[in-house]
Amino acid sequence: MTTVNANEIALGVESFGADDAPLVLLAGGTTMLSWPDALCERLAAGGRRVVRYDLRDSGESTTTDPEAPAYTLRDLAADAAALADALGGGPAHLAGIGVGGMVAQVAVLDHPGAFSALTLVGTRAVAPGPPDGDLPDHDQATMRRLFTRPMPDWTDREAVAEFAAAGAEILGDDPVAARATAVRVWDRTPGTAPPVQMANQLGMVFSRLDCKPRWRERLPEIEVPTLVVHGRRDRFFPVGNGEAIAREIPGARLLVLEEAATAIPAAAVGEVTEAVLTLG
Repeated sequence: MTTVNANEIALGVESFGADDAPLVLLAGGTTMLSWPDALCERLAAGGRRVVRYDLRDSGESTTTDPEAPAYTLRDLAADAAALADALGGGPAHLAGIGVGGMVAQVAVLDHPGAFSALTLVGTRAVAPGPPDGDLPDHDQATMRRLFTRPMPDWTDREAVAEFAAAGAEILGDDPVAARATAVRVWDRTPGTAPPVQMANQLGMVFSRLDCKPRWRERLPEIEVPTLVVHGRRDRFFPVGNGEAIAREIPGARLLVLEEAATAIPAAAVGEVTEAVLTLG
């Protein structure tokens, strides 16, 4: 892992594969560890240079004040374009997962020359908050279970890992995998200050961002080949959100993972890898 200066900030990155291979840039949701190691390794084995990175206020990227971010969604989109340029090698295949998928949509719309393809995983085309009337909202029973739990002691590595595992079970994801990822996120978070640890684990900074103007109405402007991946069992962003994105981006392919929820499960890594490699 290292950092790359882009858009006047430092972005934490990790690379897989040959430097001269076509670039696949993976926007974390919010940390790079949202993207499974196995997926990165298989994409690299398929002849791609894979670079996953942390959004601002997470991981190795510039961290200032997660409780009051002084940047917008469009700034995060500009970060992606600047990082693709700094890494070199021509337009990149940009992929975003969760809130990283929102960043990726805006990045391709605002900086079309920087990207050659787009993959969106488990995301939606509207900002945090109430969705449009034709889009399914979070499953409310799941949200109550998820957000009425007492917060852990964010300075306690084991407590944070248990909290992540329990949350994954509520969402329908693999608690063992979530626990392992939470430990890795905790270990690479700069310091144990509770707001910083919470931002790294939960991405709460994103709920405080200025996400205007809306971008959903601009989706038909996207001209690059697009893959939309969504878990059938996703209770956070139900699958109807992915279906809407795929309808509204011209020529987009929709890949529904029947046994997946919010994360890419180990059993689906091969299928997702093949779809991404086919896209370009």
